[in-house]
Amino acid sequence: MLNRRKFLQTGAILGAAAMVPRTSMSEGLSKPTQITSLDQAEHYKWGGHDGTDCDGWYLVKTPELLIIEELMPPGTSETPHLHSKARQFFFVLEGELTLEIEHHHFVLRPGQGIEVSPGSVHQTFNMSSTATRMIVTSQPPSHGDRTEA
Repeated sequence: MLNRRKFLQTGAILGAAAMVPRTSMSEGLSKPTQITSLDQAEHYKWGGHDGTDCDGWYLVKTPELLIIEELMPPGTSETPHLHSKARQFFFVLEGELTLEIEHHHFVLRPGQGIEVSPGSVHQTFNMSSTATRMIVTSQPPSHGDRTEA
């Protein structure tokens, strides 16, 4: 059993700059494991008519896996699309997300998530009056594997 005090002391000693080697199975190279935050993550804009209504941050961006945090202001959405290879999982942190998958609507609230299989036409909406924050996981990465529907 892990001793909580010892764990906290070790965490305090290691701090946020602690790095532990890990090996990428596909590359066979050792990469540092480190804490990731929105302040350090690569940022991009997406959604809306000009593609700038929503925000996204790459938390993990490898050839095998994409984990992003996204922020959708009230009334925003994306266009219907599909990914031929990527399997995605949407997990709501704050607000409310409506996800249309193959003409079925799902309303997700904080602490809820849903999987989207490769080849499924889907679209996200924030139909609420508050911003929606979510984590989107794609394996393999979805960028470059998108077909408008």
